[in-house]
Amino acid sequence: MAKEKKEKKELSSFSILFIIIFVLGIITILLNGQGFAPTEIDGKMVDHVVGAKLSDIIMSPFHGFQQAVDISIFILVLGGFLNIVTQTGALEAGIQNVVKKQKGREIMIIVVLMSLFSLGGSTYGMAEETIPFYTLLTATLVAAGFDTIVAVGTVLLGSGAGVIGSTVNPFSTGAAMDALKSIDIKPDAGTIMLVGAVIWIATTIYCIFLVTGYAKKVQKDKGSTILSLQEQEDMEKYFGQEGAEELEFTSKHKLILGLFASCFLVMVVSLIPWGEFGINIFEGWTAVITGNSFGDWYFGDLAIWFFIMAIIIAVANRFPEKEIIDTFVAGAADMLSVVLIIVVARGAAVLMQATHLDLFILDRASGLLKTLPAVAFVIGAYILYLLLSFLIPSTSGLAYVSIPIMGALAKEVGLSPDVMVIIFASGCGLINLITPTSGVVMGGLQISRVNYSTWTKFMAKPIIIIGLINLAILIGSMLIFS
Repeated sequence: MAKEKKEKKELSSFSILFIIIFVLGIITILLNGQGFAPTEIDGKMVDHVVGAKLSDIIMSPFHGFQQAVDISIFILVLGGFLNIVTQTGALEAGIQNVVKKQKGREIMIIVVLMSLFSLGGSTYGMAEETIPFYTLLTATLVAAGFDTIVAVGTVLLGSGAGVIGSTVNPFSTGAAMDALKSIDIKPDAGTIMLVGAVIWIATTIYCIFLVTGYAKKVQKDKGSTILSLQEQEDMEKYFGQEGAEELEFTSKHKLILGLFASCFLVMVVSLIPWGEFGINIFEGWTAVITGNSFGDWYFGDLAIWFFIMAIIIAVANRFPEKEIIDTFVAGAADMLSVVLIIVVARGAAVLMQATHLDLFILDRASGLLKTLPAVAFVIGAYILYLLLSFLIPSTSGLAYVSIPIMGALAKEVGLSPDVMVIIFASGCGLINLITPTSGVVMGGLQISRVNYSTWTKFMAKPIIIIGLINLAILIGSMLIFS
């Protein structure tokens, strides 16, 4: 009875997101007609007024679906691809083989993976691209004796630590530097990369320490998990290896896993914006598959790539035609809830952009920050970006909206616009570890069968510690470089 009563109090991810949309919609209706300073859009000064109609609130999930159609299709195809690989038995056999070989060294799997994800986050903004890894790594880490929180932490905190400490991330610091140039402020890339690197290293070390520390406790004592009883049952149902038959790791399994690994390798390489770094070795010849060269691929290109590889793997395993189709469709169906969560999360961001609540908050806050001393200015700007990132999970979108205002404000009061770029990157990255308006957070949790409330419970103290670490570095940097 007690368990049943407790479970009834748990809100689903969908309920949380719809409540957020409703509350934000009510706020914009209450602020209806509130004007603020005009902003420049496409070279023209545009006046803005806060306000939402009831139809804006009701239609926001649909408009979110319109904006998220590319990643939605990719995730459905990914589900089909993963189910085909799973049905070959190669994935389970491979996981058993890895766990057996790493016996006693399982923690090193976490350290290596988090370091790689962090590198991807800092250099090219690895975020949505991590979604395919949740299924695979959750199964692997659960088989190694950990729980699903460890899996989510490895992926989300690994890549998230890198994004917080963005160095050459084109979607974060790159977009912010471009936004500074638009108001005739020349950014100092060296300063931005140096401060970003310090935050990146410090945050990554702490996050690895956090996840491995929790993982050791869970591996030693399963009762130390923070998962609810229902989540533990889901973990065993979807990812458990207990009682599973030990599979022989055959040459066919090795072939399929080789194709599987090459599929993910191509995904990572194709998404790195090589042109931003002046590297053109992939231009032209890699466009044969989708018409776009590596570096210009996005989720539409990835959907086709994973679809092709699903067919190749199915043929390599000699599946009959009907089994290929049925298996693929069943896998896509398993991912439908993930797609719908991402759609609703995107709807909240769409609503904020349509009602200009984000710009209203930015306008009012910048006026208050102008009067503060340097230390208080950094703290206030950081808190502002935590709030704005909740409303606009897209780092590049927020950069172009806010940096022309905040960068100019920093310069006006005698502070460094370059450090402001890292304040923006760090604030965005931090809140995107827990914000329910992020499709990456909610989608990853859904795939790993972890409740949002459980994740926020796990992150309650770490999010404060990471914020304090970052603030200490940012305040010091602002005092040094201003």
